[in-house]
Amino acid sequence: MLKKYKTILAQAEAEIVEKKSRFIATVRPVKTEEEARSFIEELKKKYWDATHNVFAYQIGERNEIQRFSDDGEPQGTAGMPVLNVLKGEDVKDTAIVVTRYFGGTLLGTGGLVRAYGKAAKEGLLAAGIAELVLYSRYFVTVDYTDSGKVQYEILQDGHVLHDTQYTDQVQFCVLVESEQSEAFEKKMLDIMKGKQVVEKMDEVFGVWQNETLQLMEQ
Repeated sequence: MLKKYKTILAQAEAEIVEKKSRFIATVRPVKTEEEARSFIEELKKKYWDATHNVFAYQIGERNEIQRFSDDGEPQGTAGMPVLNVLKGEDVKDTAIVVTRYFGGTLLGTGGLVRAYGKAAKEGLLAAGIAELVLYSRYFVTVDYTDSGKVQYEILQDGHVLHDTQYTDQVQFCVLVESEQSEAFEKKMLDIMKGKQVVEKMDEVFGVWQNETLQLMEQ
């Protein structure tokens, strides 16, 4: 499983105009090829009167599924530039449809490549590229006398103190980047002089938005 990857979290739209041709980029997160195809069909119906509905999508941990279509534009001038934007940013599980309304002036092959690529980039910017990070979720349960130093070390190392419960003991819910899990467990053992106070619960992807960590619970 990937420890970090980039994707988008919500659908977005952006529009550019080149020599009176309108290019409307619609971007949507997709998990499967079926979702991507459904999205493309939806946009083709929405923009049924457009000159072209060009698309590209990239799905999978290692971008195993990559598809694109020029939808009647000269070969290599439309779908591939859109896919190249996804590949260049390494944005996973994302589909883009760029709709063109022809404005009467031919753009030439170079102009088309630039216009479709620019529209796709603007669509991604509108959606906002999010980096998802895999976190290990721990419960750390200690006596009140040890809670201060444990909390200090958790925050000192940059881990996320997600929640704190006060009962007869103090229980911290801590989110640790998966790659740092081993080091975190060792550090807690060292602080508590070998006493086991850490329980790993599960792993969950999270993304920082507006300085808040949002967990992508299944």
